[in-house]
Amino acid sequence: MQLLDERETGLDGPPRSDGDASEQASRHSVDRWAHPDLKRSLFALATSVVPFIALWTLMYLSLGVSYLLVIALAVPTAGFLLRTYILFHDCAHGSLLPGRRANGWVGVTLALIVFTPFADWRRQHTGHHATGSDLDRRGIGDVPTLTMAEYNAKSWRGRLGYRLFRNPLVMFGVGPIWAMLIEPRWTSRSAASRIKRSVYGTDLMLVLLVGGLCWLIGWQAFLLVQAPLIPLAGGAGLWLFFVQHQFDDTWWQRSPDWNYVDAALRGSSYLKLPRVLQFFTGNIGLHHVHHLNPKVPNYNLQRANDQAPIFETVPKVSLWTGLKTVRLKVWDEDAGRMVTWGEVRSARSRPSVLVPQN
Repeated sequence: MQLLDERETGLDGPPRSDGDASEQASRHSVDRWAHPDLKRSLFALATSVVPFIALWTLMYLSLGVSYLLVIALAVPTAGFLLRTYILFHDCAHGSLLPGRRANGWVGVTLALIVFTPFADWRRQHTGHHATGSDLDRRGIGDVPTLTMAEYNAKSWRGRLGYRLFRNPLVMFGVGPIWAMLIEPRWTSRSAASRIKRSVYGTDLMLVLLVGGLCWLIGWQAFLLVQAPLIPLAGGAGLWLFFVQHQFDDTWWQRSPDWNYVDAALRGSSYLKLPRVLQFFTGNIGLHHVHHLNPKVPNYNLQRANDQAPIFETVPKVSLWTGLKTVRLKVWDEDAGRMVTWGEVRSARSRPSVLVPQN
């Protein structure tokens, strides 16, 4: 089963996929769900992109009535924007439509709605799948996370910077602006030509699209409609990505002890959401299934989960528990769990932490 395209990851070789025979058999039992159904994929697009555009238009028309109505409409509009992002995400994995070319064209089109260059994001995200939960290969498309020892070894400025970054107001307030509007607008000089074309080509098309809308309805109207959607959809998206890997009893290992199956089944959560939220999030809460086989389309994730015995023991996170995961800040290698700032302070106050042992 080919999980990743190494041309996109930029990594040395495919992900290691160790595991005993029963694990391998269970992985292959998911394979039958890893095939897109064109009708269901087109229905997913129709129930994501179409209502988003319709509601965005309705928000604009509501400007002449009341901005409170615009804000109220922004909530479901942001929900459909988030759902559209999940389809963009599926295109990056080649799982939404039959054929790489079709996924590529639809992904490039959806990129203009979610303000994210397709090829560049695909490269980063496949890297995340290949290195997730590996302590020695952090920093590839994941949420920056320090171990307790690394945090304690930093200067006060370094600790302050990390604390600010992990503050929920910064991560889920400022984060969406950075992740959706600023960071995707450029790439490094050393990036491959196709990545540069993806980034700067998307930038050019966005200039034309946004410029055209501003010319058509006025820049003030465009900002008033678009402004609430970024923090709502972007903040929810960042929280989803956070809780899928940063829950209390998640799993991290150093490279020699890391394997792909454990990273999927122990380092990815099953976020159990109410049915309506599961719809708007495109089933991405079944993240353990997605990480085990990214080729499973979003509409098949629940079926795969319900029919594969290997998923019975995966970590389950409720909506309320998921909201509380924002208290978790660093990884305690000794305890094998994420811990809060209070637990970090408690560990720092212990003599065994402060005084080196001979």
